[in-house]
Amino acid sequence: MAGVIEVRAFMQLSALFAARGWSNPRALEVDSDLTGQQLLAALGVDAQNVESLIVNRRAAQVEGAVVRAGDRVALVPPGAPGPHRLLLGLRDASGPRKM
Repeated sequence: MAGVIEVRAFMQLSALFAARGWSNPRALEVDSDLTGQQLLAALGVDAQNVESLIVNRRAAQVEGAVVRAGDRVALVPPGAPGPHRLLLGLRDASGPRKM
């Protein structure tokens, strides 16, 4: 389904958006649902620079995420500080908790 995904970047990914002259959040036009990997490819963001996606306020591993038109997505880089990890639903360096 065609529509727009709102993508927000944090920490060093925010600096990447700024260096590219992108707004933060960035509106990304899509023609269909995307996997987490497809979203990062569409943005030109290396998956090694993203620990987790937050899709509509829920933590998801990049490999398991599905993003649809109308979704709000946050890109979380590796190294998010401890208290933020808990608030974001991240448990350890392996990414978000599995549900």
